Amino acid sequence: MNNTPLPRRDVLALATATGAALATLPAFTASAAPQRPATTETVHGADPRHELWWQAPADDNSMIEQGLPVGNGRLGALASNDPGHELLLLTDATMWTGGLNDTLDADGQFPYGRDDFGSLTLLARLTVDIPDHDLGAVSGYRRTLDLERGVVTTSYIRSGVTYRRQIFASRPDDVIVLHFTQSGGGRYTGTVTLSGTHGEDPAVSFGAALPNGLKYGAAVTAHGTAGRVTVDGGHISFAGCKDLTVVVSGGTNYAPDAAKKYRDPSLDPRKLARAKVRDAAAHSADTLLRTHVADHRAASGAFGLSLGTSTPEQRSLDTWERIRARARDGEPDPELEAAYVHFGRYLMISGSRGSLPVGLQGLWLDGNDPAWMGDYHTDINIQMNYWMADRVGLTGCFEAFTDYCVAQLPSWTDLTRRLFNDPRNRYRNSSGKNAGWTVAISTNPYGGGGWWWHPAGNAWLCNTLWEHYEYTLSRSHLKKIYPLLKGACEFWEARLLTTTLPGTTREVLIADSDWSPEQGPLDAKGITYAQELVHALFGNYCVAAAALKRDSGYAQTVSGLRKRLYLPQVSPRTGWLEEWMSPDNLGETTHRHLSPLVGLFPGDRIRPDGSTPADIVDGATALLTARGMNSFGWANAWRSLCWARLKNADNAYQPIVNNLRPSTGGGNGTAPNLFDIYELGPGDGIFQIDANFGTPAAVTEMLLYSRPGHLELLPALPDAWAASGSLTAAPARGGFVVDLRWTDGRPTEVRIRSVGGRSTTVAYRGASRTVIVEPGASMILKGKDFVR
Repeated sequence: MNNTPLPRRDVLALATATGAALATLPAFTASAAPQRPATTETVHGADPRHELWWQAPADDNSMIEQGLPVGNGRLGALASNDPGHELLLLTDATMWTGGLNDTLDADGQFPYGRDDFGSLTLLARLTVDIPDHDLGAVSGYRRTLDLERGVVTTSYIRSGVTYRRQIFASRPDDVIVLHFTQSGGGRYTGTVTLSGTHGEDPAVSFGAALPNGLKYGAAVTAHGTAGRVTVDGGHISFAGCKDLTVVVSGGTNYAPDAAKKYRDPSLDPRKLARAKVRDAAAHSADTLLRTHVADHRAASGAFGLSLGTSTPEQRSLDTWERIRARARDGEPDPELEAAYVHFGRYLMISGSRGSLPVGLQGLWLDGNDPAWMGDYHTDINIQMNYWMADRVGLTGCFEAFTDYCVAQLPSWTDLTRRLFNDPRNRYRNSSGKNAGWTVAISTNPYGGGGWWWHPAGNAWLCNTLWEHYEYTLSRSHLKKIYPLLKGACEFWEARLLTTTLPGTTREVLIADSDWSPEQGPLDAKGITYAQELVHALFGNYCVAAAALKRDSGYAQTVSGLRKRLYLPQVSPRTGWLEEWMSPDNLGETTHRHLSPLVGLFPGDRIRPDGSTPADIVDGATALLTARGMNSFGWANAWRSLCWARLKNADNAYQPIVNNLRPSTGGGNGTAPNLFDIYELGPGDGIFQIDANFGTPAAVTEMLLYSRPGHLELLPALPDAWAASGSLTAAPARGGFVVDLRWTDGRPTEVRIRSVGGRSTTVAYRGASRTVIVEPGASMILKGKDFVR
């Protein structure tokens, strides 16, 4: 282990191996014609419990709070649904400025700007203007988001004619479709305009390149019946159409391959976009819709959730009024709370398939300057975005995160070898050794880092990847992530320091100088955050090496290091689990981050089941209590997850209620479109998507806890959901899928199906039993099986 950069041939070899591992990762590329559903039945109707609705369109100046999101996993949009002026803000997940960003600042940290590090930006704006359909001239306005089908629908009445439009983002056809219909003899007349957001003039198609060389392009087409559709300069004009279909697509020449510098020079995005809209427009809107719905439903899977029945009064309210009533009246609204979970699933299906993973805002922007660049924060946010996926049956959506990490590994390794031990870097390894890889707090799609180095970020990324393996037991996934796990262990083997605990002769291993996210001293050694993450990383690596029958000698070395790791203690002064190797509180008591509690959640080392010393559990509980119950949305979600692990139902439920409070004036809470709003300052709120995923993860964790070999039913069921409910097709770690029903706060039936697991204990309130289930088989337990 040394500070010598990897030889170029080694970096290229790693990049080549990575490219092979990612051979199946889709991008904006030409593809075979999608398979069409066999049925010709028109797709109708939504389950009212899975349909959100509003009585007014979005304001063009408030799209981030009011626009409705659609997405096909790569291409997304916010839609205004204004009758006379439909606006779509289009984003491609790869539309990033910036680059490798490998020239450090004077302090040895990374630059963090929109040009050097880079930023996610909009791809285009699409408008459909229908001048005589001004909002003031229509009645009966209603817009809906069907979470089951992935369709936004707007309807209204003008001059006795009912007008209707549907918007959806099709993954099979790789386009966004707007379909305008009417009943009653109406006609559509107006214009369609596609504009770029980087200086391009309106055009039916355009192509250009960012200053970093990334090529991009977009195209639109339209067709109607009983009228005329023509290209008029840079616009599409339509007149007297009984119905109208608009199809738009676009993307970039980004490629997830470090060896190609994350570009595909052979790809012409404008040409490809024109081909995609042409091919899609050759099919009827109904065919495109049926193809999309079949794909969306297949991605959604069999997962189901019921938290009880809401009142007729609650059901009669539109979504925004319902959010406000929940906060005003303080009455639980079980169907609304379940719908919030389904909305999180909808965003994951829409934002995390076949491209880059979901960052701070996913695919949904209202400009080219998103807060924190819309990047991938590695000190909680990217991890929280993917806590939900496996828990709610969206295993396939997790793959975007896996593939991103694999694709970035060659660059992360190269940057670590070349730059981490820069003498200006306060986090450098004081031993002078260097190996493996790590990341910065912020990462981009080009292998680059931004802001400060984040040594323990590699461990947290790896532990998140590992948890996906625990759910799926997929050997192909394990093989794919193994180089990441091993490289992270090599980094920590080089980084750990030996120290003697004060007043003893005991030598332990501790992390070198670091910062406990995101507070306190900048150069503390042995921070709890790092110690816990590395302890879990080492254990996970040893299991992985054994499962794959690889590197047994190195696994023994890592196991030996793990046994010597210092693990945090309880402060005799505060009674809290220590955040630093100090009895003093060196930070902010109610800080948003729960960094020292990563061993409670998402980790499993701290457990209130008797396997963890009681003083450690009590210290973790005391620290969590001191942090408070109300913070930003993502921080509330993390609090809820920690309280669920401690089996405190009331405390786990309260942060969920807090997140459902309506955001007004930019304050923390839920926007009218259900996006979570993060208050940067008075009157200044921004969208941050992690709470939209973290909160559903907390809901499911309250209903079902799992770790390999152990399931616990209803560990933190609040009174608000106790009357009756069900959880269907919920994955559990250890290779199982669980169906659970409960009444009066007690399980009435649980069905456990194996997807690779064989043995697990099933527990409820101290009663437990061990079950053996062969892969592919299932077992049903009744409530009486848990009577002590």
